[in-house]
Amino acid sequence: MMTRKVALVTGSARGIGEAVARRLAADGMIVVVTDVRDALGAVLARDIGGGAEYRSLDVRAEDDWIAVVDDVLQRQGRLDVLINNAGITGFEEGIAAHDPEHASLADWRAVHATNLDGVFLGCKHGIRAMRRHGTGSIVNISSRSGMVGTPGAAAYASSKAAIRNHTKTVALYCAAQGLSIRCNAVLPAAILTPMWEPMLGNGPDREQRMQSLVHDVPLQRFGTAAEVAAAVSYLAGDDSAYTTGSEIIIDGGLLAGTAAAPVKG
Repeated sequence: MMTRKVALVTGSARGIGEAVARRLAADGMIVVVTDVRDALGAVLARDIGGGAEYRSLDVRAEDDWIAVVDDVLQRQGRLDVLINNAGITGFEEGIAAHDPEHASLADWRAVHATNLDGVFLGCKHGIRAMRRHGTGSIVNISSRSGMVGTPGAAAYASSKAAIRNHTKTVALYCAAQGLSIRCNAVLPAAILTPMWEPMLGNGPDREQRMQSLVHDVPLQRFGTAAEVAAAVSYLAGDDSAYTTGSEIIIDGGLLAGTAAAPVKG
């Protein structure tokens, strides 16, 4: 009987993380849903079924990481897949200055604490857990914003760029250690998730707003969380056994050209 893989997905109560959790469960994995939105996460785990369970995890807190990973190892005996998805933009509590001149140090640090520290801690304790069997797959969710400048979201862009670099560092480290633990990144852009809802609204002009937001996207539409999850599924599975330190860009062709000019203001 084949042993089912065990996957842990951070920030998976909704959005891309939810889609990833559902896809990995559909792939036959036992999924550990983690988030700070405890009610949503618990409901999702019950809905997924198949042995899925929910654990509260603040990715900024190393004590949380230690407790959750140790719990997974005690209950399941292994961790095969880790998806570092949890992230924030800095605009969750409303509009704030996030440009290079006016962003506050506190806001800068808050974004990096979740986006970058969370990935660092995830990789650290993911490697520790996967070392037991010497194999595993870590997938870090970066962003198109990690490849280009984003004047209005400096901290977000900086954190996502750092995730790309750390992904390669982890990949090389694991290979040098003689471990078959792979680390890759997925870079989404313009994916229709709950974070876009405040900008889209529910009024009669919703469709017009959507079209304006994807005006520069060659495929002329938003991507879906399920499309991101499909790429994550590939990197998490055995078909990508020779893929490490790599990136998959999911942006509807946006980075294939340079149509957008800097906005003055």
